[in-house]
Amino acid sequence: MKVCIVFGTRPEIIKACPIIRVLEEKKIDYFVIHTGQHYSYNMDAIFFEELKLPKPNYNLEIGSRSHGAQTGVMLEKIEDILIKEKPSVVLVIGDTNSVLAGALGASKLRIRIGHIESGLRSYDKDMAEEQNRIVTDHLSDFLFAPTENAAKILINEGIPKDKVFVVGNPIVDAVYQNIIIANKTIDILKKIELEKNKYIVATAHRPENVDDNIRLSKIMLGLNKVNQHTKLPVIFSTHPRTKKRLEEFNIKINDGIKMIEPLGYLEFLQLMQNAQVIITDSGGIQEETSILKVPCVTVRDNTERPETIEIGSNKLAGTEPENILQRTIEMIGSRRDWTTPYGDGKTADKIIDILIKNLKV
Repeated sequence: MKVCIVFGTRPEIIKACPIIRVLEEKKIDYFVIHTGQHYSYNMDAIFFEELKLPKPNYNLEIGSRSHGAQTGVMLEKIEDILIKEKPSVVLVIGDTNSVLAGALGASKLRIRIGHIESGLRSYDKDMAEEQNRIVTDHLSDFLFAPTENAAKILINEGIPKDKVFVVGNPIVDAVYQNIIIANKTIDILKKIELEKNKYIVATAHRPENVDDNIRLSKIMLGLNKVNQHTKLPVIFSTHPRTKKRLEEFNIKINDGIKMIEPLGYLEFLQLMQNAQVIITDSGGIQEETSILKVPCVTVRDNTERPETIEIGSNKLAGTEPENILQRTIEMIGSRRDWTTPYGDGKTADKIIDILIKNLKV
């Protein structure tokens, strides 16, 4: 068996880390294609150093382009590598353009595809991610669903049951492994002068939020209201795209909102762990907060992580400022006794065991 892993963004690298560790432990032949969809040091390269991952065998350095151009260039380059390497299976993780390009490249070459984090649906086809995950699911041979709910979605869409495997999500493996490392090696609270449980973390990066002047203005007004009401500093980890739009739209921000550059994964994990609440539009952070038992408020109108709503770790707020404030107040006072729905931290082992069994190693 020869495994190819394709990724291109920060969340994919994090979730690939436990998979790579298991492949190394089991001495299984593999190689990694990094598309370079995220390309700044803090959003990308630092992860390989922090997580002690081997450098990718191939770095395509695609960078930022339109959806069509980005996916097209990725597809062309990935296809060339797959023809050369001849893997038994290509693993993709999530819902990015890198995932779609990896799946399309493998499918056209009749190479089997494993989609990790399959079956997620927001039912909002205006989201590029929703388009990517639907197409990838219907091309895949191994659909590694994080939950029973995700598996049911796949089966209801006509995907054969024998292709669907409920394995949890490797983000649980990654958080369990890396929070221990973080707490032994760094102290982000000391570094940026914060007290445990006396601050709020915020992020925003989705194009439908940050590229829209009205929606982004409402989110920032909501954060201003949260800061004024709670008297807690809001630590806003500013994605490069968001920073650019804030300047472009000339959006005013309270002094109580502290803008910081994106942190390394270990630092950000520790920052989240000690926050009173997290306000975000990130799907991955919705998962991570459920694992860390930190309340989450999602500034979106929908989520492909409905399990976080069901267990009470997360609430949808949309982008209306008053809703953001109200949901945040509710979550600050909430109990943290939920159990994460995304597995027991052994997802990577389960995925590789399934591939070994089905590819007859």
